[in-house]
Amino acid sequence: MRRNLPIAALAAAALLAGCGSSGEGARTDPEKGHDADYLNSALGRELTTLDLYTAAMPVLEGRDAAVGRRLRGHQQEYVDAITKAIRGLGGEATGEATELELAALPTRVELLTRGHELESESLAANVEAAPRLYTSAPRTLAATLAAGHAQHLVLLRQLLGAAAVESIPEAFDVGEIPAPGTDPSSGEG
Repeated sequence: MRRNLPIAALAAAALLAGCGSSGEGARTDPEKGHDADYLNSALGRELTTLDLYTAAMPVLEGRDAAVGRRLRGHQQEYVDAITKAIRGLGGEATGEATELELAALPTRVELLTRGHELESESLAANVEAAPRLYTSAPRTLAATLAAGHAQHLVLLRQLLGAAAVESIPEAFDVGEIPAPGTDPSSGEG
């Protein structure tokens, strides 16, 4: 599948990043250890978002369901790439999903809004981390993840009712724009 080539290339580069003179990678090399720690944090965020999209599938219909399936597929690819990158650094994948209170998100709008929040958090974290990572494969992976989450946010904004023009992020959006229909001053969105 040609569309998976960039993620596969990143994963291969991450595997190579773990090779070298340090012997045990993340266990003995502080820079690789730092990068593996960050990637485990990213893994936890991606697993949480994957869980949300999996749980949302029975609630979504039509176009929403098609987008939800695609986003869920992307999340699985992100989880796989991050796991491979951690192993490539000589680390252990220990990131865990945060438990979601899905009973409190019964409606389509609430699920999509929570997806928007999780995607925003991941975008912000990856933009912040990319220049602070030491090895090239995790840096590239963080930048690629940020781009993917930014694209997801556009789709979620449209599903939440934003017109095409309104769904386009600001020029330097780093995950701070609230979901359509939420009032950021109310503390709810």
